[in-house]
Amino acid sequence: MIPDYQSLMLPVLELVSGGQEYKFRDLIERLAIKFQVSDQERKELLPSGAAAIFDNRVGWAVTYLKKAGLLTSHKRGSYVITELGQDVLRSKPGRIDAKYLRQFPGFMTFITTSRISNEKEGENKTSEESVSQTPEEAMGKAYQQLRNALAYDLLNKVVEMSPAFFERLVVELLVRMGYGG
Repeated sequence: MIPDYQSLMLPVLELVSGGQEYKFRDLIERLAIKFQVSDQERKELLPSGAAAIFDNRVGWAVTYLKKAGLLTSHKRGSYVITELGQDVLRSKPGRIDAKYLRQFPGFMTFITTSRISNEKEGENKTSEESVSQTPEEAMGKAYQQLRNALAYDLLNKVVEMSPAFFERLVVELLVRMGYGG
């Protein structure tokens, strides 16, 4: 089973605790081994098909840790633990998640900025603690729900129509698909 991005936060921080720089790809590979993510699970894509689910979740874990100031990046795609990150590890937290990260001003600025921009767009956002999906996963799921609702509504509308309408609809569909003419 692929772990959610919040479950990856503490292992990411522990992985980079030595102080050396880690490339994003190395983090993904090491975490996949640690969590015993199978090759098949590694190939599972987000609903958009844009990225692998596991890679995406590692990316969000890294992003949240970076926004909280626990990781830093001196060059693109490479990460190093900060002194603050070392302090967090020394305190031996049982879990690091969005709720835990709220104690850091940088993370709160990130969350507040995101929430303000979402409110301006008229979106309702659930609390980060209750969300185990990355934003891409949530958008993909919402898209699927909208498609399913549209399909359901369309099917109901077609069923309500006359048999003659249905016949015309099928013929028109076949013609548009390139069959007949």
